[in-house]
Amino acid sequence: MNSPTERARHGRAVRQRVARGSHGRWTAAANRPDPLGVLQQEAADRVVGLLPIRYGRMVASPFAFFRGAAAVMAADLAAVADTGLTVQLCGDAHLLNFGVFASPERALVFDVNDFDETLPGPFEWDVKRLAASLAVAARQNGHSDQHARRAARAAVQAYRLAMRRLAGMGELAVWYERLDAAAILPLVSEPGRRKRVEANLGRARGRTSLQALGKLTEVRDGHRCIVDDPPLLEPVGPPELRAVGKIFAEYRGTLPEERRLLLDRYRFVDAARKVVGVGSVGTRCFVLLLTGRDEQDPLFLQIKEAGPSVLQDYLPAADQAHQGHRVVAGQRLMQAAGDIFLGWMTGPAGRHFYCRQLRDMKGSADVETMDPGLLRQYAELCGAALARAHARTGDRIAVAAYLGSSDTFDRAVAEFALHYADQNTRDHGALRTAVSAGDIPATEHA
Repeated sequence: MNSPTERARHGRAVRQRVARGSHGRWTAAANRPDPLGVLQQEAADRVVGLLPIRYGRMVASPFAFFRGAAAVMAADLAAVADTGLTVQLCGDAHLLNFGVFASPERALVFDVNDFDETLPGPFEWDVKRLAASLAVAARQNGHSDQHARRAARAAVQAYRLAMRRLAGMGELAVWYERLDAAAILPLVSEPGRRKRVEANLGRARGRTSLQALGKLTEVRDGHRCIVDDPPLLEPVGPPELRAVGKIFAEYRGTLPEERRLLLDRYRFVDAARKVVGVGSVGTRCFVLLLTGRDEQDPLFLQIKEAGPSVLQDYLPAADQAHQGHRVVAGQRLMQAAGDIFLGWMTGPAGRHFYCRQLRDMKGSADVETMDPGLLRQYAELCGAALARAHARTGDRIAVAAYLGSSDTFDRAVAEFALHYADQNTRDHGALRTAVSAGDIPATEHA
């Protein structure tokens, strides 16, 4: 590996090819793919009957559309020059794909929490998606463009400052770096805002498998079963139960030995199909109920289909041929603390899946009710968390040197965020028109 001085020199040299100020420009390419065509192509292998739910959720608002349109933005980012400074990308780093969850030590940490699209690529793609999501969310909350720009800029500045700090640290120190939820509260000075953050953390601590037992299950004919709430949650029949049991055995083999021992102490009880997310609707997903010592010792696992990343057409292939393995490997690389039951498996028809806990003190921010000040503080947390994840997986010294000590990059990406929010509004309008005309079926489901 080159010396820190050489790595920093390389990062600064990249500015000659891709100036930091150039990131502020956004104009749709003349040959830009039709965004609705991109969405439909992405959904070609999904469960057709669930796609109206996907489009129903996406048409609800510009921010909902943005959440489901990672493939659209991937094509847009790939159409402009990039730095070539490679990190492990989240691939869908919008502000709701950050949140709190429990570490194996049962402490709440704040981190990136979605890796379906993860792949190595240029660091700024994640930064731009995060910044654009903040601009879209701010506008949807009724904030002015000035406040939207400030929120986006706050995230980018926090990313830059965190990356520069991490560049001066040793390898183990960077690897062990994490954002504890306890450290979030001192950052929130206004009492009313602090109470809201404390309430959100409290709700996250209560989101456990035991809490899910009361919400997601019922007793039928003397047996504990997952509730039937079609089309969002539906019990599976005997053939699917057998298939789930078969792939569950393969999943077990991807866990470390001590986790296999722990998993073996649980008994499989029931499984159901589940509709998840916004952009993920239509992917095959199952919820599994297991019990340990007794019925009051539940474990809920989620088995989710892993398709190709939306970035795969624009970046070198992942090291992992199995898409579930790709997701798991990316999550383990980027997260400071990982789910102890994270693993992968191959299902019927050769489909790829990964598995994780359904609820392990997971919580996300209530972005829709954030005032400009709280949104800006949340943006700073997301930016710092993203920098920490990138610093573990790429050349943090080169990235920090490219970013530099000035705010040139911050201001440019914040400007890009507003321009891209305009583009997102136009794309969302196109979906609304197609839904109104009956060209794309959409149904409303929570």
